This record gives sequence, structure tokens and C-alpha cells, in this order.
Amino acid sequence: MFIDSELPHLVLPDELDLVLEAADMMTVLAAQRLVRIDVMRREALREATRNGRVLTDVVERGVRLELAAALRITEQAAGDLLALAEAMVHTYPAVLASMERARITERHASILVSAVNELEPEFRTQVLAPGLALAEAEPVGTFRRKLRSLIDTVRSATLTERYERAVTRRRIAVEPDNDGMGWLHLYAPMVAITAVHSRATAMAKVVKAADGDTRTLDQARADVVLDLLVDGAVEAHPEQARGLRATVFVTVPVLALLHESDASRAAAGISPPVVEGIGPIPLPLARQLVGGAPGWTRVLTHPETGMVLSVGRDQYRPPPALQKLVKWRADRCMGPGCWMPASRCDIDHNVDWALGGSTELTNLGPLCEGHHTVRHHTDWTIEQVAGSGGAILWTSPAGRPYLVKPERAVPVFRSADHDDAPF
Repeated sequence: MFIDSELPHLVLPDELDLVLEAADMMTVLAAQRLVRIDVMRREALREATRNGRVLTDVVERGVRLELAAALRITEQAAGDLLALAEAMVHTYPAVLASMERARITERHASILVSAVNELEPEFRTQVLAPGLALAEAEPVGTFRRKLRSLIDTVRSATLTERYERAVTRRRIAVEPDNDGMGWLHLYAPMVAITAVHSRATAMAKVVKAADGDTRTLDQARADVVLDLLVDGAVEAHPEQARGLRATVFVTVPVLALLHESDASRAAAGISPPVVEGIGPIPLPLARQLVGGAPGWTRVLTHPETGMVLSVGRDQYRPPPALQKLVKWRADRCMGPGCWMPASRCDIDHNVDWALGGSTELTNLGPLCEGHHTVRHHTDWTIEQVAGSGGAILWTSPAGRPYLVKPERAVPVFRSADHDDAPF
């Protein structure tokens, strides 16, 4: 917004305000388009019935073709619009109402409706309302990730059963491509795939550090995987790259381990085990990882003391325990809308070390390379909100605030006898 210096009581819209106004108008019009598309479909079906035709699929195919021709889009895109319009008008009117008020974008609506439609019927009502609240509060990227987390949590009572069915379908497949290239697809547990990617990335970075290596990280990572699959232990790799193993963070509420099944854990209101960047995992797999599988950093959310929360001004670099806690709390980059896993981020001092900032939990947060650069080399400013448990307030050069909350809260431990006294 812009304040006229000669008329300070008059607040005028700035250029971004005008962009937002146009975007809201487009969203409202998109909602109206969906309503009218559904009216067109229903009228075509009524007309077909009046004429004695009952071939509904054929009639709808004709509607799809006409819509595609009129809008100059593909029939598949027209079919997607027809399906979205029918769902919004007849099944999810609350989503349509939110879009009509420009509280969510058409993209938010499409993601939410698609995700809820894919759910088992018994879970849909548990996801729709909180999912819509997320859509109204979050940018598309963050919304998509949080919606997936919500769905995973709601469905976690049946996670082990579904996982056991899915794991029987593990396989690899070859897909030829052009120019003598091709794809090797691996369908396997996401926990293992994440570990494979992490290890390949670490090895590729070591290999690329060699003098004269001009490959991109993607190229080196692909070469490393091929070397390992074709030759097994590869003597051509540098010594320091051969023993690298993946590191993946798994968070397991300790009380979950006391339950025999995901269903009993869910019935007790206890959160499921979670792997960073993946989501909930079955209890049997969590027990295996917590039991000491190598290459895993285990974080038990049990009230235990001894966390390293601060080293003050004694040192710039956070000690390993504090780094892990900072990244575990956030789970991903604390830039607005960013999905980059915290394990791949830098630890940023929210108040610069050079300006007197301390190396403590209340002044640290993970930022990906891009957001770290923006934070230090543009007019964006950030501050960790006091008492928020790690939320970071970004303020744009135009003065607009954007609050980014961490995924987890670091627990405050209190004694049973003295509720106001931490121990």
C-alpha cells in the first residue's frame, strides 16, 4: 500500500495491491466458470433424456468435446474441468464457496478435491474441513505438503496393513527414451529410496570435488548409481566416497512403541512415527529403525532433559546436537512456501552473529541456499517470533509480513508438583 505524503489519511493501493486485486477477480471468475460448466453438463444430460437417449457416457463425451473445442484446450483438460466442476458444485460446496470469496485459488481447490476424492470414504470428512483451512492459509507448495501430511496422519491407523500390501508390489522397470538413453524406475519403500538418493548425493559431491571434474551434480549422481549397480564396490571412486552411508531422520513418539498396532496407537491419540520428507511409517518399520539400524538419526519425542539449547556467544557454529534440534523442529527450510528438507539446509542466525546474535535455539533456523541468499543480500528481513517455538516472520521490501511456522514444537518440560517450573 502507498500513503500519500500530502494526504497521509489517504491510503492508496500500490502495484502489488493491484496485482492481488486482479488475482482475486480471476479466482472469482474461475469459480463462476466451474458453476457454468456444470450447468452446461447437466443441461446436456437433460436434453438427451428428453430426446430419449440414455447413453450418458456418450453424451458426456460430446459435452467434453464441445467444451474443448470452444475453449481451445485438449479433451483431457476439458474432462478435468468437467470433473472438477461436478465435484465442487455437488460434493464439495464449501470449497466452491471459499473459491467464490477468493480465499483459495483454483489450484488450491483442484489439489484439495483431487486428494479428498482419492481417499477411502470413511476418511473424507476428517480431511475436508482441516484441508480447506490449510488451503485458505498456505501457499500452494506448502499446502500440498501439509495436506499430504494430514492425509497420512488420518490414514495412519491402517498404515501397516496398506504398507504390507504395497511392499509386495516392489519392482524395477526399464523405459526406453530417445538418443540411446532410457529410464530405470524403482518402485520400493520410500524410506529406502530416500536413503539411496541421500547416499548417492553424498558420494557424488565427494567425486565431483576431484580436480578437473566438470560434471553437474545430477550427472555425477547418475554415474555413481550406475557404477554401484554395474560394478558393485567401485575402486575408481575416491577412498572418502566409498564408505559413505545415507542419513535419514526418523521421529518416533516413544509412547507409540508401546502399542502393538497402528490402529491401537491411533485410538490412543498418539501421533505416528514420521520420516523427514516422507511422512508416517508403519510401527514395525519404526521399531526396526529405532532399534539401531545404522545410518539413522533417532529423535524420541519423550520428555527428556539434556538438550543443547544454546552456546551463547562462545562459538559461531552450533554444536551437532543443537544443529539436529534446529533442523528437527523446522523439518524443512523456513523460507515462505519452501519444501526443501531441513537436512539439506544451512543453519541461519536470525540475528546475524556479526551484529551480536547468539548461537541458541531462539536465534537459529534452517534456510535453503536460495532463501539464505535472499535473506542476506536483499531488503527482506526476518526475525524469530519470541515465545512462538521457532516461527519466523519474514517482512518483504514492500513491508508485507509472512509468518512461517516450524513443523514441530520443542517441548517444555515441567514437573508434576510445580507446573510453572521447568526441570
